[in-house]
Amino acid sequence: MMENDLIARRARLLGPNVPTFYEQPVHITRGAGAYLWDANGQRYLDAYNNVAHVGHCHPRVVRAIADQAATLNTHTRYLHEGILDYGEALVARLDHGLDQLLMTCTGSEANDVALRMAQAATGKRGFIATDNTYHGNTTAVAHLSTRRPPIGGWPDHIRRVPAPDSLAPLGGSPDAQPQAFAANVAQAIAELEASGHGFAGFMLCPIFANEGMPGVAPGFLDPTVAVIRAAGGLIISDEVQPGFGRIGSHFWGHDWLGFAPDVATLGKPMGNGHPVAGVVARPEVMAAFREAFGYFNTFGGNPVSCAAAMAVLQVIDDEGLQQNAAEIGGYLLQGLQSLDHPLIADTRGLGLFAAIELAREGQPASHEAGQIVEAMRNRHVLMGRVGRAQHILKIRPPLVFSRQDVDFLIDQLNASFAVIPA
Repeated sequence: MMENDLIARRARLLGPNVPTFYEQPVHITRGAGAYLWDANGQRYLDAYNNVAHVGHCHPRVVRAIADQAATLNTHTRYLHEGILDYGEALVARLDHGLDQLLMTCTGSEANDVALRMAQAATGKRGFIATDNTYHGNTTAVAHLSTRRPPIGGWPDHIRRVPAPDSLAPLGGSPDAQPQAFAANVAQAIAELEASGHGFAGFMLCPIFANEGMPGVAPGFLDPTVAVIRAAGGLIISDEVQPGFGRIGSHFWGHDWLGFAPDVATLGKPMGNGHPVAGVVARPEVMAAFREAFGYFNTFGGNPVSCAAAMAVLQVIDDEGLQQNAAEIGGYLLQGLQSLDHPLIADTRGLGLFAAIELAREGQPASHEAGQIVEAMRNRHVLMGRVGRAQHILKIRPPLVFSRQDVDFLIDQLNASFAVIPA
């Protein structure tokens, strides 16, 4: 079979442990809007990808990339207007004094730069993140993540605090969770200061996406913000998943949660699949970084990347995709809440980002979550799972998702749950 040939070639050329989705990987050959097609012409509804933010192969984004690539592509050591035009359009959508931009190629690079910004601004090197997070692939940000321990063990200048949780909330109840989270951050800050590293900053996804979007509400971070401000550290908001209108009610996750970051990082959705990412910061933070580090990124902010990113902003506006995320997201959540199965412990959503938490007798139902994901793949719907125990179904489609797409998704979920034992 062609798929088996591809898997064998991957193993030979790419080495071991290169992950694929699903027990039977999907051989994708093209995409459009909210759909992908495999090598046999079978269509799949994409309920997973935040990369193709405004839809797979959006013609305006494709044309912007092609036109600019046919005209000029260079870097920011030369003057070009693309990065300036895009920067003005981007920072106009941000508050809290976040009005200077540094562009990179990946969210990992953006988060790596953000950590160095915090070190430059504070003169300290210690960082805090949750114990169930992911912020990228560079050595520095991998130390914040929790997938596998680094060679030699976790570095002493990093502290991971317990993540908010819906099945087992910190402090014993949802009401106690904000203060309990802040108390753990305060303890981590004290440890970093006592160790001699000092506290430079706290990095978080404002909807706690990799933690399973555990149902926190606006204001959740307020006690933690007070603790961080008192200690003189920076707050870094990783907007790779919630940003660019996905949550519907707000363009940025930090504005929904209700805090003012010192730095925000951007990634995958920014270029609709083109490798472009960035960091926005307050001017004094950017100045501290520029003075402390000799940073230059050859491909960061190149004219083609800027053209792709500008086209994404324009499409979001012209096609009303943030409003679509709000409206269709509400319709999606309503449909998901209509699902009836004893394993469904909680269903929650923010715009076009939804989560279904599965549990049996109060314990994560990881195996069953995996069964649902595989069943949905076989029913031609692509989705994933997340959470500490991989027990939370994750639905995160392109922003062009429609009511018809939601109806199909709900029908297939009903059918998939029907064969899972209670």
